[in-house]
Amino acid sequence: MAVQLNIIDTGLKPYAEVLQIQTDLFNENVSAKLDNRPTKNILILCEHPPVFTLGKSGKRENILVGEADMQAEFYNTNRGGDVTFHGPGQLVVYPILDLDALNIGLAKYIFNLEEVIIETILEYGLKGERITSANGVWLTGGNNDRKICAIGVKASRGITMHGLAMNVNTDLSYFNKIIPCGLEDKSVTSLQGELGRKIDMDDFKGKFLKSFANIFN
Repeated sequence: MAVQLNIIDTGLKPYAEVLQIQTDLFNENVSAKLDNRPTKNILILCEHPPVFTLGKSGKRENILVGEADMQAEFYNTNRGGDVTFHGPGQLVVYPILDLDALNIGLAKYIFNLEEVIIETILEYGLKGERITSANGVWLTGGNNDRKICAIGVKASRGITMHGLAMNVNTDLSYFNKIIPCGLEDKSVTSLQGELGRKIDMDDFKGKFLKSFANIFN
């Protein structure tokens, strides 16, 4: 049986504001589960003004500049993963899902998130791939592996928060200020950078949501 999915599209909104929204929804779902009440499955779609976030196991030395030179906000977070950047032109997706209702574990959940992106960018003629020991979706070939989508999640009692950041039309110069995800020998790319043209964000969202529904049923 298909699970109902609620979509919240905030548009461009500061990281802290959306973090509060997803935290409230996450806590509501955890409480509902503890009380044996129905949970809700929600997708938050957004873009953020420039911001760097550092995962709970991340290393501060992977940020190569001081806060005065970031030209962006900075937050420590409780998601997995290391440091990453969010900014305009990047689609950030925060799924607040009940994995038990979906009958999947955390590893399969992350695999499915990657699969959604792989299926979506195939619509643009790009072959997304997974690489060993690194979450996210990558483009390989040429001189190096290039990450096009980062993934960092948190789950408690089977309820998820945080999620993925897909570089659609992102200003990639910000990534020069960090070692993205703590991987020194890798680089970052975007859909725009690979295709040489600006991508319509609403069109991309439509393709993403179709793939999400397909992969997660």
